Amino acid sequence: MNEGLIFERSRKGRVGFLFPALDVPEKKIAEILPDSYRRQEIPPLPEVSEVDVVRHYTLLSRKNYGVDLGFYPLGSCTMKYNPKMNEAAAALPGFADVHPLQPESTVQGTLEMLYKATELLCELTGMDWGTLQPFAGAHGEFTGMKLFKAYFDSRGEEKRTKLLVPDSAHGTNPASAHIAGFDVVELKSSEDGLVSLEELDKYLDDSLAGIMLTNPNTLGLFEKDIMEIAARVHKAGGLLYYDGANMNAIMGIIRPGDMGFDVVHLNPHKTLSTPHGGGGPGSGTVFVKERLRDFLPNPDIVKEGDNYRLRNSAKSSIGRISGFYGNIAVILRAYSYLLFMGSDGLKAASERAVLNANYLKEKLKKTYNLPIDMVCMHEFVLSAKPEKDKHGFSALDIAKGLLDYGIHPPTIYFPLIVPEAMMIEPTETENLDTLNEFIEAMEEIHEQGRTNPEILKKAPLSTAVRRVDEFRAAKEPILRWFPETKTD
Repeated sequence: MNEGLIFERSRKGRVGFLFPALDVPEKKIAEILPDSYRRQEIPPLPEVSEVDVVRHYTLLSRKNYGVDLGFYPLGSCTMKYNPKMNEAAAALPGFADVHPLQPESTVQGTLEMLYKATELLCELTGMDWGTLQPFAGAHGEFTGMKLFKAYFDSRGEEKRTKLLVPDSAHGTNPASAHIAGFDVVELKSSEDGLVSLEELDKYLDDSLAGIMLTNPNTLGLFEKDIMEIAARVHKAGGLLYYDGANMNAIMGIIRPGDMGFDVVHLNPHKTLSTPHGGGGPGSGTVFVKERLRDFLPNPDIVKEGDNYRLRNSAKSSIGRISGFYGNIAVILRAYSYLLFMGSDGLKAASERAVLNANYLKEKLKKTYNLPIDMVCMHEFVLSAKPEKDKHGFSALDIAKGLLDYGIHPPTIYFPLIVPEAMMIEPTETENLDTLNEFIEAMEEIHEQGRTNPEILKKAPLSTAVRRVDEFRAAKEPILRWFPETKTD
């Protein structure tokens, strides 16, 4: 069967649907749209039947990979299985069919859900109130940095422009701080991959705005000195920002607010049951301690008697940071997940995620290099540098080799402080059989690379698309098909 482009199935005169005869007066397109908005040529659309279309897209869907098909140990992304009942909740007509411009009286259920979700997320993070407006983690970071800036401006401390970001941080952290107007200073990690108190002390002066951290950090290690870090930053007049990307390791166990953080962003699309990938859907909810509450984005959802209202309640608000009130479907899935799991369930999920990660770490460190051999949290980082130096195969080759086993590769070449890094996060939703299959695949790939690296360098060998020129794919992407384009 032809599995190529749908254009290759096209046959002149073939149709998938016949419209009934027009029974209303015909209105010419020229009477509706000016020339500048009209096509000058008929687009070369394929002429295919309905069954051709169905088979084409069904075949494409089978070529895609997702967590519903197999193991997805993508470090820092928490690609865990998402319960389908939360999808059902998000699809309920009372939520799915509303419009953001409806009168408040007609969307009381949605406003109530958003209000109660904010309460639960504040309890989960240990914060006082927040906003659901941001559409992604980086959007939440930017919002948090704007809150920092508004806070210092309100105090007449405009000279506090120095923002510390560890060298193991997510790449969006320094970018978010920079575009919010701060001067980013990279904070060098200690030999054990944690924040160095000695290094931190170098920057504790009256120009310090604060520090951006995730705990556990991107090496999967818990910042054991977090209370001391918070105390020193606060004593110097700075604030602490928590990147919630790694919250899946600590739910129900410890809260960022209890560690001393002033602003927290959470990724419900990672931690709280929304399938993500391909650029979305996302959410970067932000929560704050009381002293920053008046700077939150407006409007806020408030409860007045038995009703819920949208009000500009933040007196010194940084303003609206999204068109409406956030990605409501993602928040709804998170709300459903939180209600179902409860505090005990969330704690058990994090404990299982940590257990799974440590099991993989202990097994794989017998074959691969583990730069920092400590008890990890939800993820850990291996290095393929010895393999590259001794046998000529790299982290990229290992990642490509995993595709032939039907396993999505881990995150590679991040964090940057580990050469040939492979960041592995199994999540809590994988069982022992799956973990052992992954270990076996990694061991077999290592043996193949050691004995016959040239074969591994050609991987993947069994996928629909073989190894591509990744440099050209990034620099010269072909995002549209044209009739004259030649395909292999």
